Amino acid sequence: MKEEARRAGPDDLARITQLFVEATAELRPEKGGEVWARQTARDRGPSFDLDDAGQLVLAGTIDASIVGYARALAEPLADGGELAVITDIYVERGAREVSLGELLLGEVIAWATARGCIGVDAIALPGMRASKNFFEAAGLVARQIVVHKALP
Repeated sequence: MKEEARRAGPDDLARITQLFVEATAELRPEKGGEVWARQTARDRGPSFDLDDAGQLVLAGTIDASIVGYARALAEPLADGGELAVITDIYVERGAREVSLGELLLGEVIAWATARGCIGVDAIALPGMRASKNFFEAAGLVARQIVVHKALP
């Protein structure tokens, strides 16, 4: 079995869009998931721009079949620096626990480092311990906690 994280090409986008829909369906029912989905306009579908140097879209493959993806943006900061923001990192349930997520995250970190970003941010919804542990194992730690109260 060969795992790989590589830059996505135009022919990969249909499959990655399917995974985007799966990721949204998986996260939406989680605590905080509905607000996350609405805030990030998940229902509009993905906005992958392979020609944008400030955006990285990766395909995660096992034996050349796409079973995961990642997307990161270089977010400009007020002081002129950049922060890499992972908007998506997802691997299908049946393909987890084989280090594909780690390969995707490693490629994002390498891209961010090459751009001179000051760091990498990602979100983990409340209660999603596996996501939190995944990020912490790669050295990402909480730097901000967002609190929320739903209104009638």
